[in-house]
Amino acid sequence: MTGHWTFLLYILALVSAVLHVRAEYAGPRWVVYLCKPMTTGLILLAAALGPAPGGSVYRAAIPVGLAFSLAGDVFLMLPGDRFLPGLASFLAAHLCYITAFSSGTRLGLSPWTTLPLVLYGALLLPILWPHLGPMKVPVLLYMAVILAMAWRALCRWDQMGGTGALLAAAGALLFVASDSALALDRFRKPYPSAQLLIMSTYVAAQMLIALSA
Repeated sequence: MTGHWTFLLYILALVSAVLHVRAEYAGPRWVVYLCKPMTTGLILLAAALGPAPGGSVYRAAIPVGLAFSLAGDVFLMLPGDRFLPGLASFLAAHLCYITAFSSGTRLGLSPWTTLPLVLYGALLLPILWPHLGPMKVPVLLYMAVILAMAWRALCRWDQMGGTGALLAAAGALLFVASDSALALDRFRKPYPSAQLLIMSTYVAAQMLIALSA
């Protein structure tokens, strides 16, 4: 019975995500305020109701990370510039995900899990750096943490294999893609497809990470 409920919650989250993205472009604004947090909230509820193949630490850390993500969604959608609190909320979420992905695994420094992420960060940071202004240190810290999160997810998949670890790794990489799209839109140059790209990769990332738990 629980499986049917979680499936329904994921379907509702997808519907909410579509309504949110549509409202970002066509309005009304109240749909954004309703559907953006609702999407993450539904994914959080689905993760909390699901089974726990990853172990107790994993099972606990993923919903907490989703709760911090929900807080970040609220900060980023509200009027005014609440980017720094939103950044802090998502940083806390990634620390939760790092805790989950590291549970039951070795440190691991294999080239294929480490070098691509290091190279990606080394390519993206110079593009953003001249435009960051006073946000240089927070963004640098955040970039280090999210890349560490993706690295731990890849290490988990490399060491443990299995569908859950694969879902987590794919979700982590999509999270990096989403936040990269957000950073380029905010700091480099706004572009019309930003919300579609940011939110589609973000929702997919959170769903895959939730499904891994």
